Amino acid sequence: MSYVVASLPPMKCFVKREFLYNFTKGHGELEPAIWVSLKALRGQVFRIESLLPNYGALYDKLPIHAYVWHEDYSGTLPIDTLQLWDCMGYRFTVIEKIGLRNLGVKFLGKDREWYFGRYLFTVDFCAEGMDLDTGFTEQAEEHKSFNWIALDNGQFACQPNNRCLWYDQSLIPAETKFPDFQAAKEFWTVDGTRKWSAGDDWFYDIKEKSE
Repeated sequence: MSYVVASLPPMKCFVKREFLYNFTKGHGELEPAIWVSLKALRGQVFRIESLLPNYGALYDKLPIHAYVWHEDYSGTLPIDTLQLWDCMGYRFTVIEKIGLRNLGVKFLGKDREWYFGRYLFTVDFCAEGMDLDTGFTEQAEEHKSFNWIALDNGQFACQPNNRCLWYDQSLIPAETKFPDFQAAKEFWTVDGTRKWSAGDDWFYDIKEKSE
């Protein structure tokens, strides 16, 4: 679990140069970059730090729409389409879900259009045990994972599970059903019940409690 900042897989990509000059120049130009780390501040979009090899410099705090993964990109999707939700907190994990490695994926944008790409990794949030959970990181119906995607249009996106559909030639048929599920709302726990208690023996017996 990381606090505020975590390392990223070293993604070779390009940064739009206007972001390096606060939009005063560099429009339409690209600068080679390699992702180094990710910053998450609640109520803001993710901020990416990257190495700029031509300068030997680190440049941080750029949003996801500042980057493209190939020079002939065609995408112009705005940031609120590429990242649907702001960061949910300050403590988070960056993980590559091995079962999804390099899978094709599409997500449904705010404009009700489908956008296709390839899975990269996932960012997930949680409150640390010593912190008060002042957000929704541990509420089932509000919690969101952020799946990072390299889009076919050259941009990057990070989308929650309920906006994504996946492709696997072995496991997923060409024609699939539409997932009309409801969001999980139940909070499940097995501690705190009054039905039984553990004894003091190393291999304890379960003793039923009387009501």
